[in-house]
Amino acid sequence: MAEGLQVNSTARSPSTGELVKGLGLFDSTMIVAGSMIGSGIFIVSSDIAHQVQSPGLLILVWIASGVMTIIAALSYGELAAAMPYAGGQYVYLRESLGQIWGFLYGWTMLLVIQTATIAAVAIAFAKFTALIFPWFSASAWIGKSGTFGPWQFWFGALGPYHVGLNRQNLLAIVSIVLLTWVNTRGLRLGKIVQNIFTVTKTGSLAVLVLLGFWFSTAAARSANFASFWRHAGWSVMHPYPPDSPTRMIGTLTLVGVAMVGSLFAMDAWNNVTFTAAEVKNPHRNLPLSLAMGTGLVVLLYVLANFAYLRVLPLAGDPHGTTALARGIQFAADQRVATAALQVIFGPIGAILMALAILISTFGCNNGLILSGARIYYAMAKDGVFFRSVGSINRRHVPAVALVLQCVWASLLCLSGTYSQLLDFLIFAVVIFYILTLTGLFALRWRRPDMPRPYRAIGYPVLPALYLVMAVFLEIQLLRYKPQYTWPGLIIVLLGLPVYAVWRLLSKPAAISQSAGGGA
Repeated sequence: MAEGLQVNSTARSPSTGELVKGLGLFDSTMIVAGSMIGSGIFIVSSDIAHQVQSPGLLILVWIASGVMTIIAALSYGELAAAMPYAGGQYVYLRESLGQIWGFLYGWTMLLVIQTATIAAVAIAFAKFTALIFPWFSASAWIGKSGTFGPWQFWFGALGPYHVGLNRQNLLAIVSIVLLTWVNTRGLRLGKIVQNIFTVTKTGSLAVLVLLGFWFSTAAARSANFASFWRHAGWSVMHPYPPDSPTRMIGTLTLVGVAMVGSLFAMDAWNNVTFTAAEVKNPHRNLPLSLAMGTGLVVLLYVLANFAYLRVLPLAGDPHGTTALARGIQFAADQRVATAALQVIFGPIGAILMALAILISTFGCNNGLILSGARIYYAMAKDGVFFRSVGSINRRHVPAVALVLQCVWASLLCLSGTYSQLLDFLIFAVVIFYILTLTGLFALRWRRPDMPRPYRAIGYPVLPALYLVMAVFLEIQLLRYKPQYTWPGLIIVLLGLPVYAVWRLLSKPAAISQSAGGGA
């Protein structure tokens, strides 16, 4: 790469006049927090508890995930302040490791990470709507193409996939289209929606925490806190997987493989970097918003899990007839937060929690949709994606990129693949976090004089600690959850031939433009 950030495209410059700087510190922090808080915190603790079978280890999983998230956010702050350009992490990978790594990131974000997350969050929105309005049922098919799979591979099975349109995924698609339309109307409207929904759902999560601490149950306190660290010794061996054990694994490994759900619930904090060109005073506001947003959400998530432990026993009976009897491990449909509110308020608790999750998922998808399109916009400006995707509408937003993202996410809703794609996400996501943190070290070494308005707190110790934790996690996932890791790795690697073909096809166009320019 060039020694300095030489501007070859508007994606590289925050002062091109195309994208408008309309995001302040509060707006940026709301994008961080709002993109993180979706439906995961209300659900995934059930699966984590089922794996670790210890109150102490449940909390440890969330704390370890939070530590990784905050370290990464503090480290990204340096990159964001130094390179406040549209595309964010795509730009950091391009500048530190080379354009091919940026392309692979953008490719994976469009194909799976961003769009499958948007699809899954929209389906969650529709599912919880169906609890209030049963008409939006997944079994009410409007048109079904058929069921495809399952197909067996060396890493496990893919499928079955139920392809078609039903009332539930129709509502999911409508929500994606609506939020996409909102964001094509300009950054100001998009950020207003984001701020309103993020403040509301952050407040709702805080209320859930307070209710859990205030209305604790004697059964939960006795079951969970009398032996908080049971099964948690470093030398203890645990049967894995818990339902049909095939091997014994250590406590550290168990915590690592159980972090998939908590890391997914904390993910998307980096989305604000995609909008960096639209952030006012980015040298200050980007690092601050990353630190404040992740810190707030991690704190609320850990407290929420303490609240669950004060209301519901960790262990339970899968055939139990009450929320207390089923416990956290066997909460109905893994809806831990719903079970907690049912214990506190009775049947109305399920409706209250459904409303809270509707607000949470709707606001989460607004942040994902708003920010994700800026990656494809930046790629197009660099000439590694369709040129039209790099255009800006009269309201100064990348409308074509927004529409492209909307179409692919909607197709994933119809395909029935989004749920299994989510299982592949964390492995692929962490690969790019590892590469980006490696890029931080590379830039410090190769370009020591690069202007850095903010330097990563704890460098080099904290970024190195993140890399050690992340590599350990990836190795354990490869060993013990190959069905979740190999597909994600394959999706990333498929970008290599696509990149090669794209570069090959773009050369004649570049030569033609050069000849035309010299005429």
